[in-house]
Amino acid sequence: MYDIIEKKGGGEMYIRKNIGAKGRTYLSMVYGYRDSAGKAKQKIVESLGYVDELEKLYDDPIAHFREVAKQRAAEYNDNKKVEFEISKSSKLLSNVNYRKNLGYSVLKKVYNELNIGEFFQCKQRKIDAKYNLNSIFSLLVFNRILFPSSKKKAYESKDRFFERYNFKLEDVYRSLSFFNRYSAELQKHLNEQVVSIYGRDKTLGYYDVTNFYFEIPYEDEDVIEDGKVIKKGHRKNGPSKEHRRDPIRQMGLLMDAKNFPIAFNTFPGNESEKTSLLPIIRRVKRDYGIERIVAVADRGLNTSDNTYLMSGKNDIDACKHNDGYVYGQSVLGADNEFKVFVLDEKGYTEEIKKDKHDKEYMFRIKSRVYAKKITVKDSNGNRRLTDVTYQKQVVYWSSKYAAKQKKERDLVIAKAKDLIANPSKYGNATSYGAVGYINNIKFIKDTGEIPDGLSLSLKLDKIAEDEKYDGYYSIVTSELHLSDSEIIKIYGGLWEIEESFRIIKSEFKTRPIFLSLEEHIDAHFLICFVSLLIFRILEHKLQNLFPVGQIQEALAKYECSYIDENYFLFDFRNEVIEKAEQVFNIDFSNRFMKKSEIKKILET
Repeated sequence: MYDIIEKKGGGEMYIRKNIGAKGRTYLSMVYGYRDSAGKAKQKIVESLGYVDELEKLYDDPIAHFREVAKQRAAEYNDNKKVEFEISKSSKLLSNVNYRKNLGYSVLKKVYNELNIGEFFQCKQRKIDAKYNLNSIFSLLVFNRILFPSSKKKAYESKDRFFERYNFKLEDVYRSLSFFNRYSAELQKHLNEQVVSIYGRDKTLGYYDVTNFYFEIPYEDEDVIEDGKVIKKGHRKNGPSKEHRRDPIRQMGLLMDAKNFPIAFNTFPGNESEKTSLLPIIRRVKRDYGIERIVAVADRGLNTSDNTYLMSGKNDIDACKHNDGYVYGQSVLGADNEFKVFVLDEKGYTEEIKKDKHDKEYMFRIKSRVYAKKITVKDSNGNRRLTDVTYQKQVVYWSSKYAAKQKKERDLVIAKAKDLIANPSKYGNATSYGAVGYINNIKFIKDTGEIPDGLSLSLKLDKIAEDEKYDGYYSIVTSELHLSDSEIIKIYGGLWEIEESFRIIKSEFKTRPIFLSLEEHIDAHFLICFVSLLIFRILEHKLQNLFPVGQIQEALAKYECSYIDENYFLFDFRNEVIEKAEQVFNIDFSNRFMKKSEIKKILET
């Protein structure tokens, strides 16, 4: 049984002489090639006959058929048809993988563009390690983007790529310590590459914090000597965004206006995210040579210290700033003076807007420049210093946002009513949100259960007070010169960092984390950070035409199967792959490709 396919490039054709038992020489035309494992293979193309009989037809049969072989080889290797013999009884050998992914070639091109390999080659010279840092790092990055899994699973599945990964599983874990050691340097290197290739708006830095949980029963203990904390435990219980009770570690991410990650930091789960902003801003300014940066963050980072230290001593007329900020501002959590300003109808302008579904809604906005008094810590850490900073406060209201908040509150109130009627159904972990609207609610410390005999009722006054502020949101900024619309547009870019966290958590399946050593955990975050940067750059190159999941799925599906004679069969192609062809000038349309052709794609 033969299957005819088109052949491009190939091995060699030659004449083989076999000496029989009676001393007669038999000639065969043979095609030699190497299989996917590099093992030499031969296939008889044509049986020619005995030399003594062929001499009746040709003066020199061997010389004659050598010339024929040369011609046949040219035809064989020059876009002609070739026959593959397929045996129905063929068996799969043990520990072989005939299925390979080539979608990662697109990621590799961005990886190489950022010169990550050169960075690790430079570091490799300074360490005593027989394994290749870049080889391990690239595997973990490509696997994290396309086939998210543990480090062990990534190692066990490394044969799905065409790269030669020559290292052991223990080398993967050993390398994590080196990755963590060079983390800050690599972040700086990547920033230089991005600035050089794509440019970067260095004045805006979007910052947010998220957390990652560990499925372990206890948090890490602090190391204490002589009553002092020598080393803090890194996996700590803290406020989880998923309301889980597992120990967590937090990650702060700084991004630019193009949605390209700039830098990240990590800190224990029990530390406040409010104190994480300034260290990363200072590091980026120092290491990246940025003179001034405007931090854009949600209301959780809007503290007196962050406001004071990001804006510095500023003057309303001269508008002299060190750095700047654009923060979200909680209306419910603000002081009474600000709440009066928000609810005062004076100064609002109204307009009708349309959402992305072309549905109309009412929008109202006003702003003011305000001399805000803030109290900050002195050099001893005591909150004593009082100063004034001028900030622009923008307040807006939308009927769409008001309807959304009312709907969300109605669900919370319904849950609160059910809890009051059936307290035994709930506990400390399951009553989240509802307890804020319930009088006299308590929980048993050890079990988290609600004790019997409590007189529970709705906080009707609090519900009425909160309803006053439905639909309102505010933004405060040091950038007094910006218009209201510019401020809203800048702040609106924060959703992109939330999208980045979603990619890391959902698409890259970063959680739960199964590592235990702090340096290994932070190396894991570095791998996720670099994976995110590569993916965001890829989205940019693809002109943001496709959703994240569609890109990831397409590259994971662009695979091939080994057939014979170093040929691979491809069976998937869609609009994402076609767009990647245009962007990277690669031809992914061939149904059959020889390994040498695939290598050229990976090497360019």
